[in-house]
Amino acid sequence: MSRFIAAIDQGTTSTRFIVFNQKGDIVAVEQKEHRQIYPQPGWVEHDALEIWKRTQEVINSAMDKFRIPPEDIAAIGITNKRETTVAWNRKTGKPYGNAIVWQDTRTSSLINELGQTGGQDRFRESTGLPLATYFSGPKLRWMLDNVPGLRAAADEGDALFGNIDTWLIWNMTGGPTGGIHVTDVTNASRTMLMNLATLQWDAEILSILDIPASMLPEIRSCSEIYGYTTGKLPRIPIAGDLGDQQAALFGQACYEPGDAKNTYGTGCFMLLNTGEKPMVSRSGLLSTLGYKIGNKPAVYCLEGSIAIAGALVQWLRDNLGIIEKSSDIEPLARTVDDNGGLYFVPAFSGLFAPYWRSDARGAMVGMTRFINRGHLARAVLEATAYQAREVVEAMEKDSGVKLTELKVDGGMVGNELLMQFQADILGAPVVRPKITETTALGAAYAAGLAVGFWTSFDELRENWQVDRTWQPTLSPETRESYYSSWKKAVTRTFNWVE
Repeated sequence: MSRFIAAIDQGTTSTRFIVFNQKGDIVAVEQKEHRQIYPQPGWVEHDALEIWKRTQEVINSAMDKFRIPPEDIAAIGITNKRETTVAWNRKTGKPYGNAIVWQDTRTSSLINELGQTGGQDRFRESTGLPLATYFSGPKLRWMLDNVPGLRAAADEGDALFGNIDTWLIWNMTGGPTGGIHVTDVTNASRTMLMNLATLQWDAEILSILDIPASMLPEIRSCSEIYGYTTGKLPRIPIAGDLGDQQAALFGQACYEPGDAKNTYGTGCFMLLNTGEKPMVSRSGLLSTLGYKIGNKPAVYCLEGSIAIAGALVQWLRDNLGIIEKSSDIEPLARTVDDNGGLYFVPAFSGLFAPYWRSDARGAMVGMTRFINRGHLARAVLEATAYQAREVVEAMEKDSGVKLTELKVDGGMVGNELLMQFQADILGAPVVRPKITETTALGAAYAAGLAVGFWTSFDELRENWQVDRTWQPTLSPETRESYYSSWKKAVTRTFNWVE
């Protein structure tokens, strides 16, 4: 029997290849960054060919460095940044221009045009999603209208579309010579093109957006064998596929209705398991797929999506040069006792949940001569915690369930000042697991279940262990005073874009 399961975690800023053993422990990891391309304000792009190259590099490097023979890998799972949109030629494998990243806002005029009939909730009953620049379907429509040659190729059946998961699976299974063109229900649910009830592409929405169905991948479950690898890893089944936030939910063992997790990465994403029926949000959240394992019923979630979390730390590092590396922000923030009255609302791409305001832009408010670099660093960290509380309140309102604790994962959970402030501003414990790479782990779990490497959810639950818990320490009066100032700061970002 093969000893390991591998996962490709293709994120917004980097690609990782991680190998896990049966206990869910990491035995090998390799990571490489890729370029962030900003052609003009509001536009964010990636080079899909560069991402495919980085994927091959991290696989080859990890297998060589840790001396893992291919026969020791039982299966590979894939998890990816969702909504990032790629179109390519099925005969050549060449993309039609750069991928449009989930943060990109170039489709705002199209979104406004669509909203003139039926408003922001025009497609919500079918898709669970509001009209927003966030999702893949409008991005694809923009590409069809603006990328030379794409519409003609699509009409001829030569152009393919996918999120990054589809792009990688197609290339890993042969590309132009037999590549499998599939996606899973979680990624499909982020296109604004899939019907939540049928788990199939919605013909009416495709017609409204004028998107040829021939471009779209086949929708499959999150845990089944889609195809087999070629190249460096010959004939290994690719058997797991989940969008990154759903993968983190699965890796955190949130298998029961009411289980919730929050992932702190480039953005911040909180998911609440709502069971086998979609729950329509009345509080600005998304109804989305949680996971579907083989032939078992689909499990749905409410999601609160925050566009800018770790990206704000990177902005402080790369654009302002206030810190040299991201980890420097915690010691800098600890040089002050509080934020000094400074609040930073990072609406760089508008505001996501629970507001969905594409007209908003980032703002720092409460500036005085007293403010220094430490206060700015602290305000940057606190912005993520405040946004998370807004999402928690929306989830509690929709579900009627009071949060008792919050499971956390992602790159920012090593920041203990942030985790303590998150517990303080929520008034609830924050729990970090021993294995924080839960996104990759969730994809590995899905692949492992498909090939019998793991056999049950109980087995996966046994792998989950607590590393640390933060208890709230702020008084209720102080907590609410801070939060009230944050809410006031958020309103200052509205209506900036005409």
